[in-house]
Amino acid sequence: MPVPRITKEALKQRLETPDTAPLLLDVRLKYPYEHSSVRLPGARRLTEDELAEATLPKDRDIVVYDSDPDEVVSARVAADLIARGFTAAALQGGIAAWMGASLPTEPKEPPAAAPAKAAGGASA
Repeated sequence: MPVPRITKEALKQRLETPDTAPLLLDVRLKYPYEHSSVRLPGARRLTEDELAEATLPKDRDIVVYDSDPDEVVSARVAADLIARGFTAAALQGGIAAWMGASLPTEPKEPPAAAPAKAAGGASA
């Protein structure tokens, strides 16, 4: 069964109406996510590994997006959500199509810095 897709225009329209605004899940792979400074407005970051443990609303549509124009990751995540009883769709063209149309984005937090390693060495 093919995974439903939503166009950027339809998503923009739904986001402008609070009663129909879906939950947005940013499921970009680690590298594309960490090397981006933006996300779709109000999007929640969720990796595929976190999906099974995530608490998501069953009474709200979910739109999943990634950085692949063919929606490889987002389609897989949407299919998993649908199999678990959620109403989900992948954003057609991903975040690249959204940004290419100059649609609204918001800044995302930069990745957390790795903790500093303790300096090893001889004592004085």
